[in-house]
Amino acid sequence: MKYCISTVIVLFLSVLFAFAQEDQYLIGKKAPSFTLKDIDGKVYSLEQMKGKYVVIHFAATWCPFCNAEAPNLEELYKGYHNKNVQVFIVDVKEDKGLVEKSLSRFNFSFPVLLDVNGEVSASYAPEGVQPDLARHEVPLASNLILDKEGNIRFYSLLNSVSFDAKLTKLKQKLDELLQMK
Repeated sequence: MKYCISTVIVLFLSVLFAFAQEDQYLIGKKAPSFTLKDIDGKVYSLEQMKGKYVVIHFAATWCPFCNAEAPNLEELYKGYHNKNVQVFIVDVKEDKGLVEKSLSRFNFSFPVLLDVNGEVSASYAPEGVQPDLARHEVPLASNLILDKEGNIRFYSLLNSVSFDAKLTKLKQKLDELLQMK
C-alpha cells in the first residue's frame, strides 16, 4: 500500500505531538521577534504589533489540519479585528506562487506571511519535541496568542486527539484576555 508523503508526515506529526499539547512551558515567555513579508510584499514585524493581541497560525499548503482551520481563522479575524486583535498565518518554507494559488480559495482578509527559510517557525519550536523533524516543521498547524506586550499566552501544538478546527479553546483564551483589559 502506498502512502502520500503528506499523509505520512501528518500522521507522524500527530503521533509526535500527542504529548506536546500538555507541555505549555512557552506560556508567559516573550515571543521570538520576527519581520516577514506578506504575499503582496508588505513588511510586518512583531514590534509593529505592540499594544495588540496577535494570533499566529503556522501553516503549509499541504497540511490538512491547516486547511481545516483556515476558514475558522478568517471567521476569527472578522469577529475580533475591531477588538485590537491581529491575525496572521505564517506559511513555512513554500514558494510565494504556490501559497497564492493554494490560499486564493480562502480569500483571507488578514495577512499571510511568508517564512521562506523556516527560521521564524523554528524559533517558535519548543525544545525536545522534534526527534526526526526539522525545527521549522515542529510548529505546523499550531496556534498562538501573544498579549499586548508580546508574551505568549496560548500555544496549541498540533495534537490530532484534541484537534480543534473551530478554534474553540483559542477563542475562549482570547475572550478571557480581552476581558482582563
